[in-house]
Amino acid sequence: MAIDFDTPLPLKNTHCSKFDGIAKSFGYDDPDMIPMWVADMDFAAAEPIRTAMLAEVDRGYFGYFAQVESVNRAVVDWMSSNHGWKIEPTWLRYTHGVVAGLGIAIDAFSDPGDEIVVFAPVYHAFYRKIRHMNRKVVESELVERDGQFHMDLDSLAKKLTGSEKALAFCNPHNPGGRMWSVEEIRAVVDFCVAHDLILISDEIHMDLVFPGARHLPTATAAPNCLPRLVVLTAASKGFNTAGGETGIMIVPDDTLRSAVDDSLNDRSGSPNRFGMMMIKAAFSDGHEWSNAVRVYLAENFRIWRDRIGALPGISVMDMQATYLSWVDFSGTGMAQSEIEHRLLKTAKIAASPGPVFGTGGKGHMRFNLAMPRARMIEAIERIEAAFSDLQ
Repeated sequence: MAIDFDTPLPLKNTHCSKFDGIAKSFGYDDPDMIPMWVADMDFAAAEPIRTAMLAEVDRGYFGYFAQVESVNRAVVDWMSSNHGWKIEPTWLRYTHGVVAGLGIAIDAFSDPGDEIVVFAPVYHAFYRKIRHMNRKVVESELVERDGQFHMDLDSLAKKLTGSEKALAFCNPHNPGGRMWSVEEIRAVVDFCVAHDLILISDEIHMDLVFPGARHLPTATAAPNCLPRLVVLTAASKGFNTAGGETGIMIVPDDTLRSAVDDSLNDRSGSPNRFGMMMIKAAFSDGHEWSNAVRVYLAENFRIWRDRIGALPGISVMDMQATYLSWVDFSGTGMAQSEIEHRLLKTAKIAASPGPVFGTGGKGHMRFNLAMPRARMIEAIERIEAAFSDLQ
C-alpha cells in the first residue's frame, strides 16, 4: 500500500507547536512561514497508530493506564527485530518523554553541584535539563573532520575534575545526524569505565536511520557498558507521536534500575494512556510505515544537501540518520544575527539557531527536513533567493 507523505496536512491553528509556536519563540511570524525547527514530522501518523487511537476514543475511557506487559512485549520485539538487541521486559520503564527520563537519570546518579559531560554541539534540552537540576555541564567539543563530527576523548580527559558523575551520549547524534561506529561507541564506554561515569545514551533517533544502514545500540556495540548504562528512547521521533509524551528507559543493571525506580516513583506517576497505546501500535504494526518514511527522508536530505550545499560559503554536514540537517554558514562571513535575519525575515523560514546547541554552534543552523517534498523544495528556493548575493 502506498503511503502518502506528499500531501500537506493543515497544521496551522491546530495547537501544533511547530506551526503555532513560531511567534512566541522567534518574536515574529508570517502566514507564509515554513517551520523547520521543532523536531517532529509534518506527516500523518501510521495507520495502525491512528486505528489504535480511534479505538481508545470509541471506548470512551481516558483514565489511568495499567498493564504495561503488552507494551513491553512490543518494545522487546521491536528492539530484537529492528536493532538486534535482546532486552528483558523487566529492564523497561516509562516516563513522560525522553527529556523527563534524562532528568530521572540525572536525579538518580548525581547530586546538585555535580557535573555531567556532553559532546557539543548537542540537543539543547541536555543543557536545559542539566542546569535546571542544578548540575554543571562539562562540554567536550566535537571535531568536524571529513564532513562529520568526531569525538576528542583525549582532550576531554584533560578537563575532568573528578566531580563528573555521568556522560550524556546522543546516538544517533542530534544535530549532526551522525551514526557512531562500533569503535567510537566502545571508546566512549571505555572512557566511562575508566572515569567511573554512568552512561546515559539518548537513542531516540534510532528508527530514523537511512536505508542501507542499521542503528547500532550502545549496548550491543559494547556489552561491557551494561553495569553503567541507561538508554533513553521512544517511538516519538521515528513515528511522529511526540504529543503522546511517553519515553522509554532501558536499564539492564539491577542496581541502576533500583536507583532509577526510586527517582521515578518520586517524580512521576501513571504513564500517558495514549502514549503507551501509540508505542504498542507503532512497534507492533508500524514496520511498513517506518521503512517508507526513512526512504522519503533520505531522498529529502539528498536533494537538500545537493542544492543548499552548492551555495557559496554554505556547507551541509553529511548525515546517516534523523531528519535534522546541520548547516554551516560560517563560510559566508556573516554574523549569526545576519544569518538568522535572512532566514526568518527574508526567506520566511523558522529554523533552529546553532548557538542553542552549545559550543561549536555559532555560524550554524539546524533545519528539519521532515515535510512534504514540494514544501522543502520551496524552502530551498527561498534560501537560494535570500543568499543570492553570494553567488
